Amino acid sequence: MIWNALTLAIREIRRNLMRSFLTVLGIVIGVASVITMVTLGSGATLQVTQDVASLGSNLLSIRPGQRMSMGVRSSAAAFKLDDALAIQRDIRGVKAVAPMSSAAATIVYGNENWSTTLHGTTTDYFTVREWDTELGRTFTDTEVRAGRALCVIGTTIQEELFGTLNPVGSKIRFNKMACLIIGVLESKGQSSFGSDQDDLILMPLKTFQRRISGNTDVGRIQVAIQEGLDTADYQTKIESLMRERRHLSDNEENDFSIMDMKEIASMLSNITKVLTMLLGAVAAVSLLVGGIGIMNIMLVSVTERTREIGIRLAIGALEKEVLLQFLVESIVLSSFGGLFGILLAIFASYGLSVLMSIPLVFNPLIILLAFAFSALIGVIFGYFPARKAARLDPIVALRHE
Repeated sequence: MIWNALTLAIREIRRNLMRSFLTVLGIVIGVASVITMVTLGSGATLQVTQDVASLGSNLLSIRPGQRMSMGVRSSAAAFKLDDALAIQRDIRGVKAVAPMSSAAATIVYGNENWSTTLHGTTTDYFTVREWDTELGRTFTDTEVRAGRALCVIGTTIQEELFGTLNPVGSKIRFNKMACLIIGVLESKGQSSFGSDQDDLILMPLKTFQRRISGNTDVGRIQVAIQEGLDTADYQTKIESLMRERRHLSDNEENDFSIMDMKEIASMLSNITKVLTMLLGAVAAVSLLVGGIGIMNIMLVSVTERTREIGIRLAIGALEKEVLLQFLVESIVLSSFGGLFGILLAIFASYGLSVLMSIPLVFNPLIILLAFAFSALIGVIFGYFPARKAARLDPIVALRHE
């Protein structure tokens, strides 16, 4: 009986192909939207996680001043190199400590120039950020202590000033200072925060302080904790040490802030997941619209085929057989819409992930749920027209013109 109903349903769909296509278009768009939104959201979540991980694992970042609303920091005294040395010396389990100072500058090579950010730091920076060189080498502890005019550049600097040439051994100029390039960092690309991680220049901290900033201030301290240790515990230890070194009494608030990159990664991932769920829910509304379209066209079909229904009932067809016929037709329509929606979602997800430069992460469960929901739409919105057809009076139906 079901096979016969399926055959009749396919025949009726083929008889009015254009109408059938327009009927399921809402389902197609709904299924494609849900799958595409969830897929892109999953890709964005993965991208955020990878971007934060690229900053370094088990990383704590310490900055002077309290973080206020809208990202503005309250003023506070800068750190000194001794603060970083104290963290390395007094807290066990610390893998590396990298003090940093930064400044914007325009660098010049030949006839080319480029605006970028200079960072003065130590050799521990490369350990903290888990960043190696693609060309050349990094500076040594001896060169840091001596304050040598050396620098390691990002790939963006290489591309903008040197093109395809190897910059190692060349000198660049900024603020009347010449700096010898000894290495080019591996590319890390753009972060999820919108910044180009490869647009930077690293030099020894003492060189930066003598030749660029003119003081011994340290603007930020990055601390890498050994694998397997709890960063929250070390955040408390560092906070206690910094309060002691900055002579803060018990009733005074911190005049510095400590950020745990794991917490930031978790927060950003949760935000993208919530947004994904919200977008998926909004897209699912179009499935309901598609279901209303199916119910509407099935009611029209019942009206058009009233005499056919009357004849079937008059020659002995049962009400449940008529109900099954129209219900199967509705389910077939919505299922076809689900299948076409899945195909459209695959192409749309691939194209948008390439356009947005995020990973393509398909979730088979979401695809299955979207298809099952599309079939359920056919059952729910097809039942009322099917019941109306099954309850027609054969005599009245035969008189219908």
